[in-house]
Amino acid sequence: MGEPEERIFPDFNFAEGEMLLIDKPYKWTSFDVVGKIRNAFKPVKLKVGHAGTLDPLATGLLIICTGKLTKKIDEFQAQEKEYTGTMILGANTPSYDMETAVNETFAIDHLTDEEINANTMHFTGDLDQYPPAHSAVKVDGERLYMKARRGEDVELKTRKVSIRVFEITRIELPEVDFRVVCSKGTYIRSLVHDFGRSLNNAAYLSSLRRTKSGDYDVSNAFGVMELVTHIRQLKEDGKLK
Repeated sequence: MGEPEERIFPDFNFAEGEMLLIDKPYKWTSFDVVGKIRNAFKPVKLKVGHAGTLDPLATGLLIICTGKLTKKIDEFQAQEKEYTGTMILGANTPSYDMETAVNETFAIDHLTDEEINANTMHFTGDLDQYPPAHSAVKVDGERLYMKARRGEDVELKTRKVSIRVFEITRIELPEVDFRVVCSKGTYIRSLVHDFGRSLNNAAYLSSLRRTKSGDYDVSNAFGVMELVTHIRQLKEDGKLK
């Protein structure tokens, strides 16, 4: 086998403004990624921000903006997103994913592939969606997950979301793989939870990967440390701009 191809980096001008495609690692927060990149520039102070939060347990495309391009974060954040993932049928968790332990189980041996595939039809188009109680949505100035961790009951409000594509790509119960194309602000955890309920059953998210945001694809993304190493090398060589 030959040597892996060396990554060729563009001639970045970070201060003027760059849009960086990052493949967010598992268990990193979106802010962890921003902080790691921001710290790589020190002692130079540079604006760095992300366009659309990914949950810590999700991986995939995170758009990072630097310098003057941070003014366009809202524009990038508004773009349609694509995700692939796996749900586990027959069980619930309070967080709708693997952050919390299973608290309910249901029989699934009666569920057919036809039922599971047909159920996606209830979840395309414009929907009113409740965010998970374990989420970063703010209520009374505080993140919902902080209230949930204290065991507080919170009255959740629905938000309008749009789902253009929801397809099942593999069924090996209890695992079901899927692909979703949706508007910004869509909680895939909530979609999976609601999908399970619609089957008179239950489901939680076991893995999630953001594959696209607008026209940008995760296949073109840098690894966090790959980019950080490059920034540090530019700094050492006096070529950082």
